[in-house]
Amino acid sequence: MLTSITPLGERGRNRSWTTTVIAYFIGSIAGGAVTGLAAGGLGAALPDAWRPTSLSTIVLAVLAFVAVNEAGWIRLTPIGKRQVNEDWLEEFRGWVVGLGFGFQLGLGLVTIATTLAVPAVFLLAILSFSWQWGLLIGATFGLARALPILSTLRVTDPSRLALLHRRHDLAAKWAKVAVTASVVPLALLVVAV
Repeated sequence: MLTSITPLGERGRNRSWTTTVIAYFIGSIAGGAVTGLAAGGLGAALPDAWRPTSLSTIVLAVLAFVAVNEAGWIRLTPIGKRQVNEDWLEEFRGWVVGLGFGFQLGLGLVTIATTLAVPAVFLLAILSFSWQWGLLIGATFGLARALPILSTLRVTDPSRLALLHRRHDLAAKWAKVAVTASVVPLALLVVAV
C-alpha cells in the first residue's frame, strides 16, 4: 500500500500527492487516537484489584515478548485477514483515499498486522489505565504509522519507485537486526525489575 501513494502515482491519477498525504496523516492519527482512547478507557474501567503492582515489569515483558517474536525466535501468525481496499485508489478523490487508508491503518487492529508491535501498543494503552494516556499513545501510534509514507516523496519516475523498493527491503533487514539486538537487553531489564 505504501508505494501506491507516490507523487508518480498521484500525478497519473490527476491528484495532488501532498493533499492525499496530509489526509493520510490526519486519518492515521485519528484512527490511532480512537483505538487508543478505547483501550485506555477499558484500562481505566478495570477494578483497582486487577491493576499490577509493577507496571514497568509488565511493560518491559510485553516489549521483550514482541522483540523475541520479531527476532524470529518464536513466530506468531499475522493478526487480521483484511487490508485496505486498493480499488479506492481509482474510485475516490485523493483526500478520501488518504483519509480512509490512514484511518484504517491508524486503527491498527482492523487490517493485517504482521508484527506483535501493533497490538502491543494498544495493550500498553490499556495498561496506562487512563483514557487520556490511551488517547495520547494511540495518536502517537497513528503518527508513527503514517510517517513511512514520506519515504515516497521523491518517487517521481519508475526508476525511483524501484529504488524505493530496494531501500525498503534493505531497511527491513536492518530493522530485524536492530530488534534482534534488543532482545537480550530487554530480557535483562525484565529480570532486573
